[in-house]
Amino acid sequence: MPENKSQPSQDQPWENGWAPDTSRAPGTRRLWLAGGMAVATIIACFTAIAVSDKEYDAEPYSASPSTEATTLPGLISFATPSETTPPKGKSGLSTDLPTTEAPDRQHAGTPKPAPEPSKSPSDEGSPPAPAPKPPATVTWRSVRSVNYSDRYWHVSDGYVRLDPVRGPESREDSTFKQVKGLANSSCYSFATHDGKYLRHRNFALRAERNDASRLFAQDATFCSRGSGYSGATMLESVNYPGYFLRHRNFVVRLERFEYSSQYAADSSFHLVGGPA
Repeated sequence: MPENKSQPSQDQPWENGWAPDTSRAPGTRRLWLAGGMAVATIIACFTAIAVSDKEYDAEPYSASPSTEATTLPGLISFATPSETTPPKGKSGLSTDLPTTEAPDRQHAGTPKPAPEPSKSPSDEGSPPAPAPKPPATVTWRSVRSVNYSDRYWHVSDGYVRLDPVRGPESREDSTFKQVKGLANSSCYSFATHDGKYLRHRNFALRAERNDASRLFAQDATFCSRGSGYSGATMLESVNYPGYFLRHRNFVVRLERFEYSSQYAADSSFHLVGGPA
């Protein structure tokens, strides 16, 4: 009978005189199992890819941006595709598709507002046209004495006298155009029918042509002052303050003011529309 020998401990094989069996490679069974699992996995992957290709070819083409962005052929997705719509614009994620509706039918349910009438720039914010100015009126005056009510200023031989009116020629020489003062617009100047102005020279009132000098403008300007007679006025010289026009011996002159009834009567005149 063969002799049964106990197998030495394998914890220390070389010390105990035991050697492993080298006729086959170690772990052969494990390698075969791992290789089989790998082959099965590869076969399963190819099978899944083939099935996915068939399903993709069978599905109709959809132009939805979300489908194109989340479902790609050849990949297995385990997550639910997102249903959010990517922003519109010129990017690789979305593409604006032109509408096939006619322009007039796109908003058929919304009535279009009527166009507003165009306004020219001149109509916007422009003030109303000013009213036409009335034609300038010429004021003609005759100067009547207070204490000689039948006598008026009258131009005779270049001087201004206090005379009664005799005929049309005398009436014309006794009528003057009252204008704004040449030296002061708040005062008066008097012009004759032939364009001369009444001015004082050597303290006598005369009718002379305007020489456009400053002295002439001052000599021909008189300011109205109050009088003690109702409706009457006193005419004070611009360049001789305190000097007023008065008549003496029926000649109109420029004299200094006096506190006397005679002076007050001789220097007070009525500016009327024309001699009676």
